[in-house]
Amino acid sequence: MAFCTRVTELFDIRYPILQGGMAWTSTAELAAAVSNGGGLGIIGAGQMPTDNLRVQIRLAKTLTDRPFGVNLMLMTPHIDDIVDMVLAEGVHMVTTGAGNPGKYMSALKDCGIKVVPIAPSVALAKRLEGMGADAIIGEGMEAGGHIGELTTMTLVPQLVDVVSVPVIAAGGIADGRGVAAAFALGAEGVQVGTRFMCATECTIHPDVKQKILKARDRETVVTGYSTGHPVRVLKNKLAKMIATHDRAGEIEEIEKLGTGKLALAMRDGDLEMGSLMAGQSAALVCKIQPAAEIIDEMIAEASQTLRSMPANLLEA
Repeated sequence: MAFCTRVTELFDIRYPILQGGMAWTSTAELAAAVSNGGGLGIIGAGQMPTDNLRVQIRLAKTLTDRPFGVNLMLMTPHIDDIVDMVLAEGVHMVTTGAGNPGKYMSALKDCGIKVVPIAPSVALAKRLEGMGADAIIGEGMEAGGHIGELTTMTLVPQLVDVVSVPVIAAGGIADGRGVAAAFALGAEGVQVGTRFMCATECTIHPDVKQKILKARDRETVVTGYSTGHPVRVLKNKLAKMIATHDRAGEIEEIEKLGTGKLALAMRDGDLEMGSLMAGQSAALVCKIQPAAEIIDEMIAEASQTLRSMPANLLEA
């Protein structure tokens, strides 16, 4: 079954699967592998120094001749420098989160860079479309990392109803059944993060991959509600400590405790004091495999699911 949508046309990709731009996780190696596999790879900028991100972009260009993008975390202190560098280096698209991309929209689009913001709510999605967004990523709270309040199941169809640009579903999607469900909700593409953490080409610490593979259905927890920026992570000692401060409303303590902990997990493999950002779909991830194989499996399963759906429905 062919999956030709406005998303595949917009980014000139074979399959409407975007790889989430996860900080300390989505490196050039992973992004290039996803793009080579027919999806759209995205380098996670996070709070990476500008020069380091430039190296990542240039490395990706040596690893793939296919389109790839960069995720911009707009609350990064040196975001102006990062955007200037992205404009100079040239990428096919950017996804944005943790802030308003309006300040940079014109400059990015004038350089031919597609802008696809992440929206956890209907009101924000409508504002982003008005600013010129080329597509909207509707991310439900099932996702790993920073999350909103709505689930993917409820958010995506509402976005589809109010915006005219393509909607890309994110949060809780890790197999072909999730892809098929996203299309049923009206999405024209999906963004997948947690499953790609267990791609062969993903450079995170092997112990983190094993932690994901062992995850069960209730393995994640949301921390940091009191800060206004809740984060979904796999349960560990750090998450329990943050939860204690969360209940007490000790925001400064949470911020101190969380500093540098994502790198501690993804780079150093500290499973207790590192921030193990991952989504609820971790329980659906069963093996480590090449990114291209992940994409092929998801597309094949989505095709089979969509073909078999009429046979599973009872006529009145």
